[in-house]
Amino acid sequence: MESTRTLSDKFFLVLKGLGMGAANKVPGISGGVVAFVSGFYEEFIYSLQKFNGKAFKLLINGRFKSLYQYINGKFLSLLFLGMIISYFSISKILDYLIRHYELFVWSVFFGMIVGSIYYISKDFEDWNYRTIIALIIGTAIGVSISFLDPAKENDNLWFVFFCGIISVSGMTLPGFSGSFILILLGNYVLLLVDSVNALYDTVADIVSWNFEFINNSNRIRLLKVLAVFTLGSFTGLVTFSHLLSYILKHYKSITMASIIGFIVGSLGVVWPWKHTIYKTLESGELALDSTGSKVVTNYIRYIPELNTETYIATFLIAVGIGIVLWLGVYGEKTRTIS
Repeated sequence: MESTRTLSDKFFLVLKGLGMGAANKVPGISGGVVAFVSGFYEEFIYSLQKFNGKAFKLLINGRFKSLYQYINGKFLSLLFLGMIISYFSISKILDYLIRHYELFVWSVFFGMIVGSIYYISKDFEDWNYRTIIALIIGTAIGVSISFLDPAKENDNLWFVFFCGIISVSGMTLPGFSGSFILILLGNYVLLLVDSVNALYDTVADIVSWNFEFINNSNRIRLLKVLAVFTLGSFTGLVTFSHLLSYILKHYKSITMASIIGFIVGSLGVVWPWKHTIYKTLESGELALDSTGSKVVTNYIRYIPELNTETYIATFLIAVGIGIVLWLGVYGEKTRTIS
């Protein structure tokens, strides 16, 4: 696979990693959709599946080059490079845009999901009673999840590890937003805002040779939380990849129909025109969300008024659809070359 990738393909793979990372950060959006539409979803799943007993033996025996080749290291390293860059840069830009241009940002996302539904379903022809039932169940689960209320924040390390496993579901299962699940579990702010900021501040302190953070109990707590969350995320990636690779191999049509259903069910979460209800903590303060403002507990959806903002938002929905269709065309070319 790697021998047929050009320099531009590798560059675009990093960009796709940026897209996956940004999508995973935003509640309601699934990074797996980016992988699916961009044409590298199955390679991503099967590469992660290589983290198995054989890979462990190669690691123990010090055969690092063989290990790198076995797990499709170039592909994964470029993809994760993009995700890491996104995590500390693109996601910050998204936070700013959501804070100041919320309607327009959600319009683009809504268009991208609509485009994903069209792209994934346009070539799917294996419709029968089983796949239709899978579609209905997937849609019902997606819709049901969007109406659940969040729990309270919990920094118990076992629970944080579990959150890490769940959070990567959006990377491996298109249409299933891991960040939105973290909101429902009550730990979105703790794991994707506070702990990340703690790591950023710690790196900045180390670079400036300031080690006073060692005596900062809250900083140390957040770094422990981030470490356990990262370990849980890696565990979830490997576990889900093995499960999904088996399902894709034996029940591909049913899995595809379920994925389409998940994506359809997620449309309500990213509907651009919505009033928002916020969760109030016992102290009377409002919890923070990804924008640094408030934690969403539920939405009141409504029909937009006909005004300039609505026209712009509608145009941006079309832009979002166009982005996904363009990614789909590029993904098809990539698969053809490979």
